[in-house]
Amino acid sequence: MTKQEIIDAFDPSQPGLADATIFGLPFSAEQSEIIIIPVPWEVTVSYGAGASDGPEAVLNASFQVDLSHQDFPELWQIGIYYDEAPEHWKINSDSHKALAKPIIQALENGEDLNNHPSLLSDLVTINKVCRNLHTEVRDKALFWMRQGKKVALLGGDHSTPLGYYEALALVHDNFGILHLDAHMDLRIAYEGFTYSHASIMYNALQIPQISKIVQVGIRDFCEQEVAVVHQSKGRVLVNTDSDMKSETYEGKTWAEQCDSIILTLPQKVCISFDIDGLFPWYCPNTGTPVPGGFSFEQATYLFNKLAASGKEIIGFDLVEVAPGANDDWDGNVGARMLFHMCGVLAKNNGMDVGNRIVFHKE
Repeated sequence: MTKQEIIDAFDPSQPGLADATIFGLPFSAEQSEIIIIPVPWEVTVSYGAGASDGPEAVLNASFQVDLSHQDFPELWQIGIYYDEAPEHWKINSDSHKALAKPIIQALENGEDLNNHPSLLSDLVTINKVCRNLHTEVRDKALFWMRQGKKVALLGGDHSTPLGYYEALALVHDNFGILHLDAHMDLRIAYEGFTYSHASIMYNALQIPQISKIVQVGIRDFCEQEVAVVHQSKGRVLVNTDSDMKSETYEGKTWAEQCDSIILTLPQKVCISFDIDGLFPWYCPNTGTPVPGGFSFEQATYLFNKLAASGKEIIGFDLVEVAPGANDDWDGNVGARMLFHMCGVLAKNNGMDVGNRIVFHKE
């Protein structure tokens, strides 16, 4: 069947097809405009766990997402495809997370790793396997980009997009990252792990094509990270949760704050969304929750304004969704945010996602 024949035969008002791709959509990779790369990985987590199960939780929840999105009612028709993660990604994540645990425990006990040659050897192994993952993610993203697809990444912990950024850097010579998060993620080789989830934005700064990182919602950071910001000479701009809340208390609207944020971004933008940027009740099982944050609607409003701003959105990642033991809430929130972000990416890139549904009021 042609793509149009599939669209004509598909009923978006019915539950998504269980044997289809993400959101129950009936399209193949070749028929889809957006490819989602899942990366089930959390080797270096030192607090909460579960991010490696995030992609599967989002995928499972996606089949219950209604396809008639108010902002992008025909988004489903462009095709969104969930790529297959190589089996060894999850296997390596589990095995090397177990290898990392004694290293983290030794450091938390104040021990010197130089007194533990076996742990030092394991650290080298972990850094190597993490680098291998990033290379494989880079190559997978490039494979789809070279076929004209728009590519997004679904983590996993926040270390996972590094190879994705490297792929974008091979396609675009200058872009910025709009980084929504509770944390700066600017630690240098946190706990000895070069590719720690807490080091993703520091590692991103080593990519010369990334000209600016604009952070939103930050509310937890260390002295080293503050030094990295100051030494960046404006390459990292930080909008802390405290500062932004103070502005709202004094009368500045969220719309005005969004305009200010967008103005500081370069022409090309990749969005990096750590789900713990949201108020903690949205994703209570995320690995490192922090009080404060912003709402689901504030995030989607910012993305909508960015899409309409004249800036070019070149991709996005959504990370740190971790499923709960007894409910699907985190996966549900993640799936709905993923769908919205796909809509923003599609509309910004000129794809026909329909006109916003307007309900007239008496």
